[in-house]
Amino acid sequence: MMAIKQSICWWCFDKLSPEEICKAAVDIGYPAVELVFEENWPIVKDHGLAIAAIGGHGPLEDGLNKRSNHERIQREIETNLEKAVKWGIRNLIVFSGNRNGISDEEGLTNMVEGLQRVAKAAEDAGIMLVLELLNSKVDHPDYQCDHTDWGVKVCQQVDSPNVKLLYDIY
Repeated sequence: MMAIKQSICWWCFDKLSPEEICKAAVDIGYPAVELVFEENWPIVKDHGLAIAAIGGHGPLEDGLNKRSNHERIQREIETNLEKAVKWGIRNLIVFSGNRNGISDEEGLTNMVEGLQRVAKAAEDAGIMLVLELLNSKVDHPDYQCDHTDWGVKVCQQVDSPNVKLLYDIY
């Protein structure tokens, strides 16, 4: 049986100082935090915590489902892969982006092409690219990767052991 390792998301605790967030995570027994601003990475490490994941690119509404974003996002992901290796961060979060009129079929094709551009670099770095599924009915209207089957198809077609799906529990 696989043990579940939980982490806390940094932005949920923005009323606390970085030190308070880290201390609370340690006191509760969490091994990691995620989506930490880069300037706080040393504080996280000083508390003995791992950084579970960082954003691979931004913004989440303007992602890999648009071919016009591929070059920019590839550069951002490659830069963040280097940082992830240096800091021992095992996951980069990648985003489909909002539909903005793009069909699911076109978005899927574009997403696969975009991830194939960076999958080998992630494999070579030993870093996972995790495609985040988000709830378009609750808090991310129009986000394209809002169904498991769409995300699974992306991962299957990219065909890389370092491209996976990310589920949030909230």
